[in-house]
Order: sequence, then structure tokens, then C-alpha cells
Amino acid sequence: MMLWFVFALMTVAAIFAVLWPLGRNGRAQDQGSEVAVYKDQLAEVERDLAAGMIPAPDAEAARVEISRRLLAAAASEPAIELAVAPKSNLKWRRAAAVLALAGLPLVAIGVYMPLGSPRLQDFPLAERERGSGSGVAQSLENLVVQVQQHLEKNPTDGRGWNVLAPVLERLGRFDDAVRAYRNSLTYNGESAERRSDLGEAISAAAGGVVTVEAKTEFERARALNADDPKANYFLGLAAEQDGRKDDAATIWRALLAKAPSDAPWRALVQSSLVRVGGGTMPALSDETIAASRDMAEGDRNAMVRGMVDRLATRLKQNGDDVDGWLRLVRAYLVMGERDKAMGASSDARQAVARDAERLRQLNDGLRTLGLGG
Repeated sequence: MMLWFVFALMTVAAIFAVLWPLGRNGRAQDQGSEVAVYKDQLAEVERDLAAGMIPAPDAEAARVEISRRLLAAAASEPAIELAVAPKSNLKWRRAAAVLALAGLPLVAIGVYMPLGSPRLQDFPLAERERGSGSGVAQSLENLVVQVQQHLEKNPTDGRGWNVLAPVLERLGRFDDAVRAYRNSLTYNGESAERRSDLGEAISAAAGGVVTVEAKTEFERARALNADDPKANYFLGLAAEQDGRKDDAATIWRALLAKAPSDAPWRALVQSSLVRVGGGTMPALSDETIAASRDMAEGDRNAMVRGMVDRLATRLKQNGDDVDGWLRLVRAYLVMGERDKAMGASSDARQAVARDAERLRQLNDGLRTLGLGG
């Protein structure tokens, strides 16, 4: 209500600003004409004569000269214009006044209704201040609320479910994410990626256990795309959880054999392979491989260990190298030393804590290694 009252005052002020000059009569213009000036001069001469300020002969001469100029000025102003102009001006002023009174409010309402938000609720300052300091989680929550409100009105919007599902999973709302992924499949159709995402959400809701329901989804995904990396990884994980480590290793080896060298999930699969006893030591450079061909296995492992230790020492002295930290964590994971990998990730975060961009890169890399959070 207060908002509409303010709008009304602004409209009245705008109308008054238009009507004020229209309401003024033409006297100011008349008073500024030559005829009016000469009439004033004649009256001034009479006042000066009556006050004894000028002698009578000078007053008479002045009256004659001013009268001559008055006649000339009056003759130069057409009589018909003087007679008609006021009526014409009055007519136009009235038309402009009516237009201002009716037109300005109509134009304002016509512009505001499609562009403004008359039904939008207020957003108190206290809530704005709380929202500004809540970070990414608050932004995600706000996104969830907006999308959920949209989907309540448009439940068949497959794109909306596609957007909502991964956000819910990131927020740890796994049961809601499962429902969103199911709706995404219903309204967007079958795909290996959607089936894998649904299976991952079901596993997350079960505390990381690949349940029978989740395994079914991964098998459906692999039936749609035999090379789907997420489906194959979790099917290997299911085999590991069932105690079939050899089957898990076989699945993961096949996955790595087809994986591109820069696949972001490659290190996670490698570390998982090491966990089931089917992994290898960290990959070495061509020069190192050539130098280690004639070494015994124990000597070769010792050489790799020495390289990892030197990398760890260097990073303790200069911790700005995000890639170096990720290589160190990956090496520990491949060697099966998860505790050291966790310690190195903690040291890495502490080393780059003051650099937001480096910290972001580090956290993204650690998540690909399965050490996010």
C-alpha cells in the first residue's frame, strides 16, 4: 500500500509540473511587449513631473517622444492577433491539461504493469544481509527453492528436473535427488548418463553402498552405452563390495584401457585398482623408465619412493604448486598409502588457503581423486 501511495504522489507531482506553466496567463508576455513598456514610461514621466523632479518643458518633450514610439509600436502589432491569440492559447492549454491529467497516469500504469512486479513480496534488509554472507550453499538453496516452485506449477518440465537433481545431490539431499533423477528420466527419456546419475544418487543415499537397486541402474546404463565410465566404475565397486576383487580389477582395467589420458576420473580408477591389488606404481617419465629397465623390482620401487619423497620435501618448502600437490596425493593413492594421501591433501589446503583461485583448483583436483569435502 505504501508503494502505491508513493507512486500516486509522484504522478501528482508530474501532472502539476505540466499544468503549472499551462495555467499561467498571457499577461507576462503582454507586460514584456513594447506597448506596455512605453505606457509605463509615460506613467513614470507623470510621476516625476508631479514630484517636481523634472521641469514641465522637459516632461512635455518626453511625453511627445514616448507617445510617438508608443504609436509606432502599437501599429506594428496586428490587432487581430491580439484579439484571437488569447482564445486560441486558452483552447490549447485546456487540451494539454486534459491530456496531462488523463494521459500521464495511463502511460505510467501501462508501462509499469508489464515491466514491474506489483505482486512481488518485500525483501527486508535483515534477510538481505543474512543472505549476502551465506556463501555458495545459500545460493544453491535459493536455486533449489526457485526451481522447485517452478516445477510445482510445471511438473513435466524435464529440463527443470535435470537442473534440480545434481544440485540436490551436491547439497546432500540424496533422497530428493533420486526422485528428481527419476522424473528427469520420465520427462527427458532414456540415456546412459541419466541412468548412471540415478544409480550414483541411490548409492549415495545408502551411504556409498552399491545396492541392488543402484546396480540395476548401472547395468541399464551400460546396456545403453557399454563405455559409460560412471556405470563401469560403480559396477566395479559393486564387485569389490561383494568380495569379488578380481572381477572389480578386470572391470577397472578395461575402463582404463579405453579412457583418454586426460580423463578427470582416471586417477580415481587407478587408486581403486590399487586398492583391490591390481594396480601398478605411478607412471614414470620415458627417461626414468629407460634408466630403470635393468633394475630389480625392489630397486625400482625404491627409486619411485625416492622421487615421491623429494616431491613431498619440495612442496613443504614451496607449497604454491597445486599440480605438484595433486601429483603427490595421486602417487600416495596409487601406492596404497591413503593415510599419507589424506595428510598431503590437508597440507596442500593449508599451503594455498590464502589464494582462493589455487584453493579452488586444488579442491577440484582432489575431488577427481576421491578426496573431496
